[in-house]
Amino acid sequence: MVLFVPELARSYGFALSVAATAGILLLAPRWRDRLSAAQQDDSDAPPPQDRSAGPRPHPRGAPWPALGGDPGRVRNDPQARVRSDSQVRDRSDPEGSGRSDPQGRDQDGGLWRDVRNGSRAAESRRGKSRSSVRLPRWLAEAIAVPAAAQVAVTPVLVLMSGQLTPVALIANLLVAPAVAPATLLGFGAALVTPVWLDGARFMVVPAGYAVGWIITVARWSVSLPYATVPWPGGLPGLGLLALAVAVGILILRRRAWRAIALTAAGAALVAVLVIRPIATPWPPKGWLMVMCDVGQGDGIVVAAGPGRGVVVDTGPDPVAMDRCLRGLGVEDVPLLVLTHPHADHVGGLPGVLRDRRVGAVVVSPQRAMARASARVSGTLEGRRIPEWTVSPGTRWTFGPSEVTVLAPDPASGEVTGQGEGSAINNSSVVLHVRWRSGSVLLSGDLETEAQEEVLRRSAIRADILKIPHHGSNRQSPAFLEAVGARAALISVGSDNGYGHPAPSTLALLRRLGAAVHRTDHSGDLAVVETEGGMAVVSRGPAP
Repeated sequence: MVLFVPELARSYGFALSVAATAGILLLAPRWRDRLSAAQQDDSDAPPPQDRSAGPRPHPRGAPWPALGGDPGRVRNDPQARVRSDSQVRDRSDPEGSGRSDPQGRDQDGGLWRDVRNGSRAAESRRGKSRSSVRLPRWLAEAIAVPAAAQVAVTPVLVLMSGQLTPVALIANLLVAPAVAPATLLGFGAALVTPVWLDGARFMVVPAGYAVGWIITVARWSVSLPYATVPWPGGLPGLGLLALAVAVGILILRRRAWRAIALTAAGAALVAVLVIRPIATPWPPKGWLMVMCDVGQGDGIVVAAGPGRGVVVDTGPDPVAMDRCLRGLGVEDVPLLVLTHPHADHVGGLPGVLRDRRVGAVVVSPQRAMARASARVSGTLEGRRIPEWTVSPGTRWTFGPSEVTVLAPDPASGEVTGQGEGSAINNSSVVLHVRWRSGSVLLSGDLETEAQEEVLRRSAIRADILKIPHHGSNRQSPAFLEAVGARAALISVGSDNGYGHPAPSTLALLRRLGAAVHRTDHSGDLAVVETEGGMAVVSRGPAP
């Protein structure tokens, strides 16, 4: 597949799929059989032997116990035959009377049958004592498949995200029964919708319950203590990887664990060679701002001191936003700015509030989308977090960062536009963030009309520009040229249905000489301080 589609070599999803498939094929059958082996113990036991039936046939070519050789040699060598007969008589007549027991041969054969049967019984007892608790085959398979997949993908996930997820196995076990119904019913609904809408609705309802269960488990699992465990970056992480490889080599000596070691090593090799080396630490030292890869939306963190960060928008997904903040070590949010109430900017609010102190929340003074704004206000009121509206010129200093509000002006009217959501986008809070090494302009989802309004009222030059509205085609060339940014950051979801970023916007940025950095291509984007000013460092796309 990589030969036909070379882009797959850079795909995290493809690497995870290969690793998971390898784990399921190589590990799951073995683990399933071991977990359910007791169900077959009784059926595998040898049937009882009838001692009156005579000696049991002996495999051809196998040595005869205590007779010291091959039966063919006994038949062909008269002296060997005499010695063998004598040995049999000695065993059948221990007192040495020399009398031949006509049943001697049967006694001898029965003796060795008893030895063999006793040995098998002992082995069976030992096997049962080693694992006395066995599972039904269906339950063993339900456990083995997700466990095998998790073991295989763990090296890839560690190298990509820099953390372990101990809860993944439990979560996968809980959601496994819902995956098949959700998938099959969802596909079925999609197939019959053009010809039978009522039937599609009938299938969508149970599929929705199955998907709801998966979402519930995901949210519950990430809220557990130690849901994620950081993996060390830099040289310590590299040393730990080397230690893991050394342990893997020792494990290879045990045949029973060979498949596990080979699968894990193969997954790690894919991660190292195809994705990126673990020696790259995250976040980079001296980071000033991080644009989180939250999919189709905005989620930005401005450095505010050790363990602190100013958050600007939360993206659409609480899990993604929480993961980004945890990766940055942010436990205290002195200020949260929600530029406007669209879901791709406020949907991740619960992720920011999870296990963190939030000092205050700034919202746009132009209260568009009353219902969405009311939901946000209700959430903040329940947490007793103050909600502020501010005017242009308002300024805060948090750690190394100076944050200034540029727009909108509460005294100004609503700025409309040509699109359906233009009025809401144009109500976005616009921020200018300055550090000693440079500055960045955070422009929300401003469209052409609001961009030109800001240009008329403010000096807006900046070294780095967060491109408005995910790089849509609603851009003002005069605005982009006036900012004069050397680097442009675009927060956008991969293969989104909006066509973001627009080709015309990318062409305009190239013409202005701005280096373009996109979260769908590069994952989290960090602005760092350098000797010559600032630079943008990418983490790599998320799995």
